[in-house]
Amino acid sequence: MLVNADFHLHSCFSMASSKDMIIRNMAPKAKLKGLDLLGTGDAFHPGWLDIVEQTTTYSGDGIYTYGNMDFVLTTEVEGKNRIHHVIIIPDLDIARELSDKLPSKNKSVDGRPKTNLGGAELLELVREYDCLIGPAHAFTPWTGMYKSFDSIYDCYEKKPDFVELGLSADTYMADTVSELKDFVFLSNSDAHSPWPHRLGREFNQIELEDLSYSSIKKALKNRNVKANYGLVPNLGKYHMTACTKCHKLIEPDVARESRMKCSCGGTIKKGVDYRIHEIADYNEPKHPDFRPKYIHLMPLAEIISSVYDKGVTTKTVQGMWQKLIDNFEDEINVLINAPIADIKKIDDKTSRAIESFRNNTLEIVPGGGGQYGSIVFEKPTESNFVTLDNF
Repeated sequence: MLVNADFHLHSCFSMASSKDMIIRNMAPKAKLKGLDLLGTGDAFHPGWLDIVEQTTTYSGDGIYTYGNMDFVLTTEVEGKNRIHHVIIIPDLDIARELSDKLPSKNKSVDGRPKTNLGGAELLELVREYDCLIGPAHAFTPWTGMYKSFDSIYDCYEKKPDFVELGLSADTYMADTVSELKDFVFLSNSDAHSPWPHRLGREFNQIELEDLSYSSIKKALKNRNVKANYGLVPNLGKYHMTACTKCHKLIEPDVARESRMKCSCGGTIKKGVDYRIHEIADYNEPKHPDFRPKYIHLMPLAEIISSVYDKGVTTKTVQGMWQKLIDNFEDEINVLINAPIADIKKIDDKTSRAIESFRNNTLEIVPGGGGQYGSIVFEKPTESNFVTLDNF
């Protein structure tokens, strides 16, 4: 069975997360998105585990069900050197026991606990309980594994179970790093809100024997991810090297010469694009035979927002989003499968934008320094990129 899965997200207990990130909200929104399987997020937080247990029905072998949406227990942990790790957990009993064992002072406060354990120590701890582990948003400059290590094995010592790419990277970028040729890639949303432009903004299509933790584990081991879906990487807010204050995109050579300080006084943050360039072994990606296609998309509400130049939560955008969902069942179907001619009958502007995604003909102003990139329907008249000549 083919399953659309988003494993990495957060509950209402995580810092900067919406109070609406509870099972009763997440489940119907995920279904409207077109997802079949959702991570719970925050599965080391005692209060959240209580809510999961009280709200869902245990369907067996690690699957918890609410309505017509299935969940598997997942969490993100901030380890030594501020590196983030994603963990997929077999059941509630194991989640509670691991939560008790994890050395952390804030696990009852923040859904994403902090610990002084390094990657290798975390791997050993969770593997004792048959959990799956891998780096979260592996290339992200603040908390990604590759910000501190040039090799994934320097972090974990052994091979982890997967690599999460993050919003600012994709398969084409990651497959320039030779040591990743044997790894399965995951693309997850890291959502802090149940809005469909956050939940499932990146997801995985996985071939499962059945809906169970055992089948998820087997699928990742056998690299049965059939497709990764996610943002065009330069829409990610850390894709390019840029100032975190004024968000000017800055050539890496300029950033180094200025000691990562912008002329505006802000701090320059190294982008994912350049970090991958530093550790890459190939100029062009070399995809292993098992590597699935990576399909670029953008949340439907954000496409409509860009087309109409209206806020994503305005009545104009949400009304058109709902109209399209009513006609085509869910968002993923609108973005990927629905005939452009049929979408055009409902809204010509949105149909042209979706067609541009499918044809890879978008014009994009790249993101960096903490600011997301944006799509444009006319080429920018002037560049936002700082070089040695205009710094």
